[in-house]
Amino acid sequence: MSELSHFDETGAARMVDVSVKSETLREARASAVVRMNPATLALIKDVKLAKGDVLAVARLAGIMGAKRTGDLIPLCHPLPITGVQVDFTYLDDSSLRIDAVVRTFGRTGVEMEALTAASVAALTVYDMCKSVDRVMIIESIRLDSKRGGKSDFVREPG
Repeated sequence: MSELSHFDETGAARMVDVSVKSETLREARASAVVRMNPATLALIKDVKLAKGDVLAVARLAGIMGAKRTGDLIPLCHPLPITGVQVDFTYLDDSSLRIDAVVRTFGRTGVEMEALTAASVAALTVYDMCKSVDRVMIIESIRLDSKRGGKSDFVREPG
């Protein structure tokens, strides 16, 4: 169990002590895809849903989700986030991609914050559109890259 950092030598869960790590600029990028009926995506694009501007609300939800990650994930450190960006791309007539970028200057990374931002934004799209499209699918929630700390990571395309 020693290779998993959130468990001690006896197998008990623990919060990793990052006090000996250096403070550096940390950045993580994550994404999610929401697939839906083409008519639903058209309503989002045209801001025609009764609940209002889906993307504006989803952007705010993603930002708020990133800020609250330490409250949601039991062993995550609460972090002083310095920036969150949530953007949307129409992949085709029935798919919306959500990209989240989170930054901090600290002792631990913001991968979980970026993943939470993308996830919460996707869930908000679902919530705002479920009255017209209950068959939406949230998929491909993933870390795309991280930098800062001991190692960098960039997901291979595909």
